[in-house]
Amino acid sequence: MESLFDSAAAEAHRSQEPLAVRMRPRTLDEVIGQRHLLGPGTPLRRLVESEAPMSLFLWGPPGTGKTTLAYVVANVTKRRFVEISAVSAGVREVRAAIEAARRELGMSGRQTVLFVDEVHRFNKAQQDALLPAVENRWVTFIGATTENPYFSVVSPLLSRSLLLTLEPLSDEDIRAVLERALRDERGLGGRVRLAPDAADHLVRLAGGDARRSLTYLEAAALLVTDTGPGGAAEPPEITVEVVERAVDRAAVRYDRQGDQHYDVVSAFIKSMRGSDADAALHYLARMIEAGEDPRFIARRIVIFASEDVGMADPTCLQTAVAAAQAVQLIGLPEGAINLAHAVIHCALAPKSNAVIKAISAARDDVRRGLIGPVPAHLRDAHYPGAKRLGHGEGYRYPHDYEHGLVRQEYAPAQVRDRCYYEPTRHGAEAAFADRWAKIRSFLRGRRPESR
Repeated sequence: MESLFDSAAAEAHRSQEPLAVRMRPRTLDEVIGQRHLLGPGTPLRRLVESEAPMSLFLWGPPGTGKTTLAYVVANVTKRRFVEISAVSAGVREVRAAIEAARRELGMSGRQTVLFVDEVHRFNKAQQDALLPAVENRWVTFIGATTENPYFSVVSPLLSRSLLLTLEPLSDEDIRAVLERALRDERGLGGRVRLAPDAADHLVRLAGGDARRSLTYLEAAALLVTDTGPGGAAEPPEITVEVVERAVDRAAVRYDRQGDQHYDVVSAFIKSMRGSDADAALHYLARMIEAGEDPRFIARRIVIFASEDVGMADPTCLQTAVAAAQAVQLIGLPEGAINLAHAVIHCALAPKSNAVIKAISAARDDVRRGLIGPVPAHLRDAHYPGAKRLGHGEGYRYPHDYEHGLVRQEYAPAQVRDRCYYEPTRHGAEAAFADRWAKIRSFLRGRRPESR
């Protein structure tokens, strides 16, 4: 009777767990995505198939399966699973967990998986507290991080561990996660239906985050089962409207794989080029709300900073790169602020396309075969025998001359008189235009040929 009661209590407890927890894979074969980590002979497979303790770091964006993989390792190998959150735990909790693992290993021989979530939040002392357990293999240590471990983890701990990089889940992966949750008895068990356009919307909202997709699906399922008609012949259906109400976000007409994708991105770039910050922010918001990869947006802004602003405002590229790094570091939703910062800077900056015209002209000449030998005085003279070939002979070191300038040939003869960089008079580029005109005139001593 007691065992039946315990079983019923455990079942009731599981039913109260979030859908994302209930649907957590139990074996590596149930894991969706991360195929590069799960194939035969991969380190993760060997860890699961081996009884030897091992230490590893799982690095990837939120919702890509870091906690899931740690849980699967413990479940399949029948090891104790102990989870510590670096947000709330200190050195005392870490040492207590390690000591408990040592006692368990000594008394029963059973190994422990010590999983530390957000391990990058541990300071140096807290990370150092893990070293004895890793070195002596008292535990199988698994650390999860969303930040680059080469910057956030102490070298002694990282050097003793295997680093595995997790990739964002694809749209197909997210769709598979949703379909499994809909039909599996651990999940919704066929008690609701998901309309195709609602499934598409959930995939977009997830943004490669499996946990987010299941959280939204569960919220939508609760909404239709609470309000749906009783005794219906078919299970209630989750529509786009239901998803909107459940997650409090409007569906955006935007197809990441179709015309809308290219139209919105095109309008976004052209709005910044036209210096309309308001329009550019509108299209930025549409892309973010539609689930566009923020890294894609950041890349477009970085390209724009050189292609359409260039030397008219050299600081624009710095802002764009900083925004891209910030998005990589913190992700959404906060990363949207960094993207908006860069968009406003790009839109309001003076514009110049002289940089892209310059490199395009130079590449055109190279493709047309205007590739002459490097002048002998500019060639590398550091290796044995170079001087016998005349390499570096006659080179004039600019720092030895007034203003750091000296007249000598730099370009091959075939392109000696070509002009590639033709600056505008816009913004800061006006000052560069004046300086470049003087330098070019001095170096060449005559009026150069213009493209």
